[in-house]
Amino acid sequence: MKIKQIKSDYESVMTLPRPKHKKPHKPNIFFRSLIRVASMPDLWSAKFSYTFPGKKEVLRKPCLILMNHSSFIDLELASAVLYPRAYCIVSTTDGLVGKEWLMRQIGCIPTQKFVSDLRLIRDLKYALKEKKTHVLMFPEAGYSFDGRATALPQKMGGLLKLLGVPVVMIRADGAFLRDPLYNGLQKRKVKVSADCRLLFSQEDLNNKTARELEIELKNAFSFDQFAWQRENQIRVKEEFRADGLERILYKCAACEKEGGMKGEGVHLTCSHCGKKYLLDDLGRLCATEGETRFSHIPDWYSWERECVKREVLDGSYLLDTEVEIGMLVDHKALYMVGKGRLIHNGNGFLLTGCDGKLHYEQKPLFSHCLNSDFYWYEIGDVIGIGNADALYYCFPKKQSVVTKARLAAEEMYLMEKNKTKTAK
Repeated sequence: MKIKQIKSDYESVMTLPRPKHKKPHKPNIFFRSLIRVASMPDLWSAKFSYTFPGKKEVLRKPCLILMNHSSFIDLELASAVLYPRAYCIVSTTDGLVGKEWLMRQIGCIPTQKFVSDLRLIRDLKYALKEKKTHVLMFPEAGYSFDGRATALPQKMGGLLKLLGVPVVMIRADGAFLRDPLYNGLQKRKVKVSADCRLLFSQEDLNNKTARELEIELKNAFSFDQFAWQRENQIRVKEEFRADGLERILYKCAACEKEGGMKGEGVHLTCSHCGKKYLLDDLGRLCATEGETRFSHIPDWYSWERECVKREVLDGSYLLDTEVEIGMLVDHKALYMVGKGRLIHNGNGFLLTGCDGKLHYEQKPLFSHCLNSDFYWYEIGDVIGIGNADALYYCFPKKQSVVTKARLAAEEMYLMEKNKTKTAK
């Protein structure tokens, strides 16, 4: 999938009118059926199946439907589970670029990823209470990098109580293994399934505290797709299964240097020390010679997080890279405004460029996570920052910085949040 791009200058883009807010549209049966039919080839290919005890009764009244975010097939899985019932979809604004009318007809409620949006709460209430329709939401917002849940936003428990409708959970298994984000859109032959259930009833919402709801929600989003692969003996035999693995495993676990990892074919190799790993068909890493420090990919990823956390704490963490900058200010196009420089350190993000006209700062407490993606709309790896006025999509010149930036942003947020609590 690609996105419409227009080359422009920063000043012209900033003068463009911002889109007017529109209330959610309840999709009619034609558009619900259109999605269902369009999804069939992928669903057949993935041999998709699901379980949903008491589905008819649970979905009798409007529900908030929460789903884990693993790959591009997620919306198609949801369409199979929910059809023919009407539902709106909380989506990112970039999903509407060049096709706003169609996306609104199928029920999309656009919001800016990892940017506070009070209008979204009003839109959710409008869809659920006024339009009497279900709402599908991916609370992680960002795709999983390592097959585990992306950080959930805080105060989700309060939102659930405020909306006051039953909450359904759709947990997809196999979708990540079929098309992991790091693998460059190369699909594997993996069966996909979903476990669907009522997570919180109306009575639960009335009787549980917001904190209790958040704890149970976090537990519901506790999963590990690589562990699930081994436990269920799911064999990924494609010869490209390690392609792009350096996007998440960017730091060598042997020599501990960055920027030299390369995933290609079925191997992951460090150009600094020569250490080489085989990624077997059950998702395990094994050194071709010597010790295997981490055979489980999420363990390696967790180690990288701890390394980043130490850098943030001792003040040595720094991302400083040239970037190509794309801007989103409306639903018409991604406006490519030129080159710039992105700096990320303990003070947050600083983006400058466009011949000195662009200067944007974003503090660590701005968001609990970072909008980062691999091969975004087939353009390249991206770091997205910005606010309600404009979103900046930064395509780094340096390789393998996107994952580290996300880890650093998450850790900085937690540190600053703890400082705030301590100060009180």
